Amino acid sequence: MSQADAGIDLETSLGYLLKEASSALRAAMEEVLRPLGMGVTHYACLELLAQRPGMSNSELARGAFVTRQTMNVLLQNLEREGYVVRPAAAPVGKALPTRLTPSGRRSLERASAAVRSVEVRMLSGMTGPERSAAFHALKSMIHSLTSPPAPPPPADDRG
Repeated sequence: MSQADAGIDLETSLGYLLKEASSALRAAMEEVLRPLGMGVTHYACLELLAQRPGMSNSELARGAFVTRQTMNVLLQNLEREGYVVRPAAAPVGKALPTRLTPSGRRSLERASAAVRSVEVRMLSGMTGPERSAAFHALKSMIHSLTSPPAPPPPADDRG
């Protein structure tokens, strides 16, 4: 058995290609966000808060694909810089709901425009139907990987 038979052919692996595309997208986003004084996680946090005000640290961490500890440090920095506000004490339970400030909204507007330019560039070589097909294929892959596997069919006792 050759080494190629034992592993994944990276030239034809869809999973590897998705990871490569993800890395290229992140690098392009970091490049346009850096001049604005932020990174992808910073941008993701602001975007999530704009679309879902009042999210907790844990919810933001899940949405930005980082640990709660990483998000907590980011939120402390964003609060210090005046981009977000959090209550001193949790109104209910332990979660501190976070909200964007006007300064945070202005920063997000500039960042969103920069990120949109990256997405436009990423999709520029695709037709409308190709974009739609890619969107649906990716959504299907996510669903397949995040849904519980289907149970095996029952055994046939008629053997």
